[in-house]
Amino acid sequence: MATYVKDFSEGDRDQKDLLGGKGANLAEMTRLGLPVPPGFTITTEACRAFMRTGEVPAELRVEVTMALRRLEDALGRQLGDFHEPLLVSVRSGAKFSMPGMMETVLNVGLNDASVQGLAQFSGDERFAWDSYRRLIQMFGRTVLDIEGELFADALDKAKASRGVTSDVELTADDLRILVDTFKEIVRTQTGKEFPQHPREQLDLAIVAVLRSWGTERARLYRRKERIPDDLGTAVNVCSMVFGNLGPTSGTGVAFTRNPSTGETGDYGDYLVNAQGEDVVAGIRNTLSLADLEEVDPVAYGELRQAMRRLETHYRDLCDIEFTIERGKLWMLQTRVGKRTAPAAFRIACQLVDEHLITMDEALSRVNGAQLSQLLFPQFDADGERTQLTRAMAASPGAAVGMAVFDSATAQEWAEEGKDVILVRRETNPDDLGGMIAAVGILTARGGKTSHAAVVARGMGRTAVVGAEALDIDMVTRSFAVAGHTIHEGDVIAIDGSTGDVFLGDVPVMPSPVSTYLEEGLDVALASTDDEETRDLVTAVDRILRHADATRRLHIHANADTAEDAARARRLGAEGIGLCRTEHMFLGERRVLVERVVLATDDAARQEALDALLPLQREDFVDLLREMDGLPTTIRLLDPPLHEFLPDFTELSVKVALAEARGEVDEADVQLLAAVTRMHEANPMLGLRGVRLGLVVPGLFALQIRAICEAVAIRRVAGGDPHAEIMVPLVGSVQELRIIREEALGIMAEVGAEHGITLDLPVGVMIELPRAALTADRIAEEAQFFSFGTNDLTQTTWGFSRDDVEGAFFAQYTANGVLSVSPFETIDARGVGRLVRIAVEEGRATRPDLTIGVCGEHGGDPESIRFFDSVGLDYVSCSPFRVPVARLEAGRASVAGPDTDAR
Repeated sequence: MATYVKDFSEGDRDQKDLLGGKGANLAEMTRLGLPVPPGFTITTEACRAFMRTGEVPAELRVEVTMALRRLEDALGRQLGDFHEPLLVSVRSGAKFSMPGMMETVLNVGLNDASVQGLAQFSGDERFAWDSYRRLIQMFGRTVLDIEGELFADALDKAKASRGVTSDVELTADDLRILVDTFKEIVRTQTGKEFPQHPREQLDLAIVAVLRSWGTERARLYRRKERIPDDLGTAVNVCSMVFGNLGPTSGTGVAFTRNPSTGETGDYGDYLVNAQGEDVVAGIRNTLSLADLEEVDPVAYGELRQAMRRLETHYRDLCDIEFTIERGKLWMLQTRVGKRTAPAAFRIACQLVDEHLITMDEALSRVNGAQLSQLLFPQFDADGERTQLTRAMAASPGAAVGMAVFDSATAQEWAEEGKDVILVRRETNPDDLGGMIAAVGILTARGGKTSHAAVVARGMGRTAVVGAEALDIDMVTRSFAVAGHTIHEGDVIAIDGSTGDVFLGDVPVMPSPVSTYLEEGLDVALASTDDEETRDLVTAVDRILRHADATRRLHIHANADTAEDAARARRLGAEGIGLCRTEHMFLGERRVLVERVVLATDDAARQEALDALLPLQREDFVDLLREMDGLPTTIRLLDPPLHEFLPDFTELSVKVALAEARGEVDEADVQLLAAVTRMHEANPMLGLRGVRLGLVVPGLFALQIRAICEAVAIRRVAGGDPHAEIMVPLVGSVQELRIIREEALGIMAEVGAEHGITLDLPVGVMIELPRAALTADRIAEEAQFFSFGTNDLTQTTWGFSRDDVEGAFFAQYTANGVLSVSPFETIDARGVGRLVRIAVEEGRATRPDLTIGVCGEHGGDPESIRFFDSVGLDYVSCSPFRVPVARLEAGRASVAGPDTDAR
């Protein structure tokens, strides 16, 4: 038989799964001998049983009776007694904090008779009637589902009729009348009287808390925070202590350190003559804890002692709720406190210096999301702003600039020294120049893994995508939104951390942590006199250095240019895990690639290849110079063929219009015939990657030769290049075998030409399920694996990442099909299983196989922990995500607790 009820004296803080966070911490404080009002916890098992059947377990009522009688015997009072009534609070408490999502009812046990006893027992008639009106108000709203505004309006009218502004100014008679008004609201709204039996109140309040676990707002919160739906909530029944018993009573919230800055010392609010919800509701101005010391030095001293004891016990910042009842301190709740990103780093290092935690524990108490918040500039919260819309936050940062609507204009204006934000319906590879030139990117379409989002993150550009409210008009070069029309040249601001889009200039504050990462600790410290900022930068440095010393995973970067590679190296990258060569074929070079692909004879094709070779070789020379001594993985051409061909629709229209005018251009006609011949209905699954290398003669050979010649040039110059050749979209070992044999032949030729031996590793990008499932065969030819988890996710789920986020991911999230986009965090059960299979079977064939990941998941904290667990050697991510990856790889190694507070 299940036991559904535990007294506070029976548990401890390690029982959060059973007792919920609040119940476990109440039990822990009770065990420590702190002044906790007696009570009991209804466990999460009761909630899970309630969720299964829709009914309260039959045994629960009996167990509640037994626990209630033990409580009454301990206090010498009974629930609802006419003379000295016991009142209780009924509060939720899930394993993970869900502030404001579930229900609380205070003063349970009051009725028309016991309110008289409470008045006599307390010697304060006003207090008794104030407590009764609070019960009816909370019970009506949370248990009886009555609109809360009805009670709030009645309270406001009562104050107005008395000519007062605060509820504490209402007299006992005023409150007695208000109780009658509240009861009439209950009668009118429910058709029933307010329940007078104390046990009925208790049972109904318990059911209301259990029911609140399944409310829509609670489900939405859990989806957002990725809290499992099957955990359930505990219910805490606690004997009431009263902060509304006059000027020697009050209630407050305290933190053992400042949760905003991490500054040591007491921090909190106190409200005289109030109950707990008054502090949260902000109905009156609160006092500081320093003021409490003046008001009640004895209780303040006891609180300080309890705070120190709890911080020492939990070895962390503690968030504490307390009540003072006529000078007596009561501890109502404690938990490890939430904090800002700067506070998290500072507090972690403070606790190390105070010898309360180790550096491993300090590393476990910060995370990559917090570090990301510190890396990017942010808008000044005090600056004036006009919000236009909010969309998907794709790449963090704060950007202000003139709106421009095409890549060429963005580049032209940027060269003139103007800050611009590139506004597009969606971006494509041809927009790269404008994306580089812009300080920010705003698109009307796309998701967090769309082209704009991925490239923006790679370059460290601020980006907001999927702003569907934007009505972009390329004819007038403007967009309309929220009643405003923004013309080209008008200033807008975008916040890549929140997805907000603003009209006009918004002041931006630079990040000292970015200065530290780019230029070093000494430069960052010298750039500011603010001690708080210096402490923060020093704390980040200490924790990152410890992460580097601790982590098993190496951190590489995705970089396509020498500039990106240099930045990645400054930010701590230990190699290049992905160089996308397609970005080297844009602009003027695109015509040459087009000639290679569409050539009808070998001579024309070879002429274009010969023109491309020196350009491609110089790209690789520059890249290898920046990455000297470090592995540099260069992926052969991968994108769909159509990205290097004229647009089929535009070319068709051009030829049709020319024919209608009798101005036929034979070159365009032949070009259209070639494009028609090669047109694909689904280019993402068509002629791309290794298939392109096998079908278009000389294309991959050109790239391989350029890589080999670049390596030879760097070696002759005294460098130490470590280039690796990666073949994309392989599904069969025979595909790789053909390309590898070609590569070995080119290595021999180039080596002979330069009088050196070339033995560059040739590996494969695992981005198809078949490749993962035949990894044992592919490893016979591949010297390394790199998982392209973007395409592996697409091909495993059958999703088009450029379409599905805007099309139906929102509905999938609402329905609980997805808790997070599989393009953001690795789908461990599906895609992750393919990764695990490929790792195990690949290394069974080739034990020394080097394995990494170069998809967007390489910079995602949760995904990094997964990759560490399956034994990858490295993760590769955007240069600006390298510090985050370094931190999370260290956290994965120490496997410290990842609490819900942060």
